[in-house]
Parts: sequence; structure tokens; C-alpha cells
Amino acid sequence: MAAPLSSVSKTSAERLPFNTTSFQKKTRSKLISIPGTRPSVQNGQLLVSTGVTSLDYLLGGGLAVGTVLLIEEDRYDSYSRMILKYFLAEGVVCQHELFVAAAQDNPDDIIQELPAPILDDVAIHKPVEQPRLPCEPPDNLDAMNIAWRYQNLPKVQSALASSSRFGHYYDVSKTMEPEIRQAAKFHRFYLPEHLAQPSTTHSPMLESYSALLKSLQEVIHKEGFDLAAPMSKSRNILRVGLHSLGSTLWGDDLSCHDNPKHRHALTTFLYGLRALMRSSLSVAVVTVPSHLIQDRALMGSITRLCDNAIALESFKGSERETNPLYKDYHGLLHVHQVPHLNCLASQLPDHKDLAFKLKRKQFSIERLHLPPDLSETVSRVSRGELAGATSACGSGTSGTKHLDF
Repeated sequence: MAAPLSSVSKTSAERLPFNTTSFQKKTRSKLISIPGTRPSVQNGQLLVSTGVTSLDYLLGGGLAVGTVLLIEEDRYDSYSRMILKYFLAEGVVCQHELFVAAAQDNPDDIIQELPAPILDDVAIHKPVEQPRLPCEPPDNLDAMNIAWRYQNLPKVQSALASSSRFGHYYDVSKTMEPEIRQAAKFHRFYLPEHLAQPSTTHSPMLESYSALLKSLQEVIHKEGFDLAAPMSKSRNILRVGLHSLGSTLWGDDLSCHDNPKHRHALTTFLYGLRALMRSSLSVAVVTVPSHLIQDRALMGSITRLCDNAIALESFKGSERETNPLYKDYHGLLHVHQVPHLNCLASQLPDHKDLAFKLKRKQFSIERLHLPPDLSETVSRVSRGELAGATSACGSGTSGTKHLDF
């Protein structure tokens, strides 16, 4: 038998205080708070900085924890190696743990070459400009007028930066102080020290990649980076830097033959690497000499197995090094892939023509914009050649490629 209405209302009134309802606001789960990280404003994913602020901007604010960034090396491995050092240096400053693997250079030598951080307290402050009186004549620079044919052109913002600063700045002309380097925890994998006898198993993965994956897995489990580990101590981030995978130094023959014997060795390793990253508080940067790999379909599979993929095209040794159109830059940067994490659409860069340059102290990525006119004395033939070079750059055949998904 149902209870009388009066008794039900009386019971409800006794249970709930005056002027309240039973509605409860659903609160979000608390994010892990780790130094040197921040949640993404797009999808809430935990982000770390690459050490290059302009690259963080292109990747949607930074590298998501649990993902892999693929860097297709330039021909001389100068700038890709520099980005890897930026990534590791940012980990040292943020007190993250490092895992560095290489086959040619000793990981200890790579750590000793990390760039020095630029401290905020030594920043140069510009003097405050004094207000100008109406009777004072303007300066010569202020009195200059823009030429009439350039006056109506839109202003181009070259620098790539977000409103909120994330990460630190570094001076590539100096190396990091030993006291700062020694404060960070560092795990190393040097291939000549881990060479073993070839096994009789029919696994498509090479012994070098298998030993590397096993060493990385041990570090993740022993140091508490596994997400399944109990929260008994404060959590930290493991930054993984893998240099020049796919080269002959790792025992791979991708760059030696059109039909390599170990065709699926690197792709099998990337499957295992991404699985480790997804289940741990880790983030990886992998460099690959893509210009040496003849099979473009295989290179596409390698790209799709990574979450982020960029390519560096250096002007060194090419005709563009002496081309006046590119005098302000040292190479082109192509964004081939950006991740789709916890969202239906990824954060795409708002500009597809990108270039990088190395100043005296800093590496930066900028929007590629060409000067409207180089000189008043350029002949029609020269202008035609320059226009042809510009159109080639825009089409993506020999210049900047559009996003490739």
C-alpha cells in the first residue's frame, strides 16, 4: 500500500534543507599535476613542451603525453638533431627523466651538447618611451612613408606564438651547465653496448629494435611511469629521444635496398613503442632519415604509426641556399600529421607555408612570406625565374607541402 501524500511530503521536507534541490553538478575528474605540464584547452590532454615555442604552437600547444613525434631528418641531420636537443633540454629544466637511445653517437655526448637555458632574471628590459610633446619634430624613422605600391598590402605576422607562454628559451651558442645536467635523471641506450648474438626466432623485429624496446619497457616499469602502477609516490614524465631510427647503423636496410629484407622491422617497433607510450606517462621524439628510404609507401606507413609527423627540408647544398627569395631562412618545415586526441577534429595549423631559421642563439619556425619585390633593377627574365620558383614552392612539389592526412 502506498504511503499517504502528507507523509511523503513530510519525509521529504525533513530530509532536504530549506530552499535546496537534489540536483548535483557533475564535476570533472582531477587531472594529474606534474611540473612542466599543462592540460590542453582543446581536449584536456596533458601536454609537455618540445622546447621550441613555435613548434608547440604548430602542434596545438605542445606534445601530448603518451604520443610519438616523428621528425624526418634533413640531409645533414643538423636541424633535426637540434630539435631533439631542445626536447631533452626542456626535460632537464622541468626535472623530467630522460631516456636517450642512439647507434652512432654516445648518448652521453648528446646530453653534454644540450643548449643552455635563458633565465628570465637576466632578460634585458627596454627603457620606457617618454611621451612626445606636440611641438617636437618627429624622428626620421617615424617620418618615413611606405611606398605607395606597398601601402595597401596586408601586414604579415611571421612569428608563431600563443598568448600564454609554455616552455623555456635556450641559447644554442652555449651548452648547459654541468650542475644543471647532473640534477636530471638520465637513462641511456647505446647500441654498440647492447649488441647480442642473432636469435633464431622469426620475429620481423630486428635484434637492435627488440633490445631497445625491452630496455625502454624495463625503465618504464621500474621507475614507476606505468599508469597501472600504484600512486605511492609523486608522478613524473619520461622523455624518450630516439635518434636516427631506420638507418644502417641500427642494422636496418631500409635505406640500402629498394626491396629491403627487414621491411617491417621499423613499423613493428613503432607498434610496440606507441603501445608503451599509451600506457605510461611518457612522450617520445623519433628521428628518421626519410630522404634515404626509397619506398615511399613504407614511409607513409611509418608516418601513420606516429601521432605527430614533421619533415625538415634544409637549403644547405641546394640551389635555394643562394636564392635571394629564401635569404632569411635556412629551410622549409612540412607538417605531415597532427593527432586526433579525445576530439573529432584536430587542431590544424592556420598557415601551411612554414620555414625555419637558425639565428645566432635561437632556432625558430616562422610563416614563409616572400618580399614583394627584391630590387628595382631586376630584369624580366630574372623576375620570371623567381616567379617560377615561387609557384613551385606553393604547389608543394619542391617547396612547402600541404598537410597530408
